[in-house]
Amino acid sequence: MAIAGSAANSHAQGIHFSQYWNAPLLANPANTALLPDASYRVGAQYRQQWASIPVPYTTVSAFGEAQLLRGIEGSNWLGVGGAFWTDRAGAGQLEQTRGDLFVAYHLQVGDKQMISLGASAGIVQRRVDFSQLTFDQQWDGFQFDNALKSGEPADVRQTGYTDLGLGLNYAFFPNENFYLKIGGGVGHLNQPVETFYGTSHKVGLRSTGNAEAIIRISPTVILTPSVYFTTQQSAWEGLYGTLAQFRIGGDAAAGSFIVGAFHRWGDAVVGVAGYQWGDVRITSSYDYTLSSLKTANNGRGAFEMALVYQGHYKKDLRDSKFACPRF
Repeated sequence: MAIAGSAANSHAQGIHFSQYWNAPLLANPANTALLPDASYRVGAQYRQQWASIPVPYTTVSAFGEAQLLRGIEGSNWLGVGGAFWTDRAGAGQLEQTRGDLFVAYHLQVGDKQMISLGASAGIVQRRVDFSQLTFDQQWDGFQFDNALKSGEPADVRQTGYTDLGLGLNYAFFPNENFYLKIGGGVGHLNQPVETFYGTSHKVGLRSTGNAEAIIRISPTVILTPSVYFTTQQSAWEGLYGTLAQFRIGGDAAAGSFIVGAFHRWGDAVVGVAGYQWGDVRITSSYDYTLSSLKTANNGRGAFEMALVYQGHYKKDLRDSKFACPRF
């Protein structure tokens, strides 16, 4: 199920990933540099959806985030980040290109809790090529003829707007074997106007919610169950599932295998496989369609690939004065 924005004259898929845990800034601005055991993180994602249908969706993203003031303000720190997304869909090559800046402050409460508040500001550009579409005026009585005038004032149209968002997280870590994070965010907070025709259509608020736990079962096995939900106007998307990480010989530097399974409510099952070498993690996933669309796409939902790297300003963060769990 794809999140969509809708109005009388506008229907478009919003940017989304099945590997939502690898798109932390898209999920919630309060995730910015929320890195208990690293100083910064960069990543990239690629998604191709409904490749077996004549009008597939293709989404590419890249992001970076870093901690500031860590060790200066006690157990607290400031997170800053930036992200870029581009999305192309449909016969008219409807494109969405956006760049966002993020900031968050992470406040540790006692030894076992942390509260994070984040905000985002971005610029969004939309583009559609009408020359790739057909209109009533191009019907010659037998077929559509693209050589006939469409009646549209221009073949290529563009529009853009600024976008604001807020987010909040709560984290609980009673010991080094368990970590729980619950958060939510609101996008399109300023309800910007988006239109190709000079109308007053406003982009609806997009709400997100996410809960994630990290559970160390043994020195070689870590489970990460999570759930993600987002809604905008009458559209919604919900995913839940678990990742399992198996370390080779109990040593993180030696590498870890990653497998997982998720379910997008009313739409698809998602299988995940990956590998981690030290601070580098690569994961791939595949959506198998279960909804009525299966008859059109033969179950071929979407393929995703994600590459994430976490780095450190100093050699060992275990000297920091906070009690987040170590994995």
